[in-house]
Amino acid sequence: MSNAISWFEIPVKNFERAKSFYATMLATEITDHHMNHAKYGMFAYDEDNNKVGGAIIKMEGVEPSRQGTTVYLNGGVDLAEPLSRVEAAGGTVLMPKTDIGENGYMAQVLDTEGNKIALHSWS
Repeated sequence: MSNAISWFEIPVKNFERAKSFYATMLATEITDHHMNHAKYGMFAYDEDNNKVGGAIIKMEGVEPSRQGTTVYLNGGVDLAEPLSRVEAAGGTVLMPKTDIGENGYMAQVLDTEGNKIALHSWS
C-alpha cells in the first residue's frame, strides 16, 4: 500500500458556495461529476499515477462537521498563499500558518459549510 488514503469526500450543504470556496482558496478548478443521488465536485489530482484525490459532496445523510476526521489539503509551495484567500472566499482561519518542524507547516480553516479543514505545505 503506497498511501493510507486513496480518496476523501468533504460534505457540503450548499454545493455552489462550497465549490466557489475551495476553487478560490486553492486556486484550482473543482470539476462537476454529479450522480443521480448527489452533487459531486472533484478536486484536481493525478489520476494516471494513482495519486490521492477527493471531492466535495452534497447528498442526503451527509453532513458537514467541525468535529471528527481532519483532511489535510495541499497548501502548495507556500501555505500563506491559500490562507490569504480563505476569508475572502467566506471561510475562517482557525489556526494560522504554524511551523511543525521537519514536517513543514500546517494551518486549520473553517470552510463555508462548517467543516474544519487543514492545509499543509513544506514552506
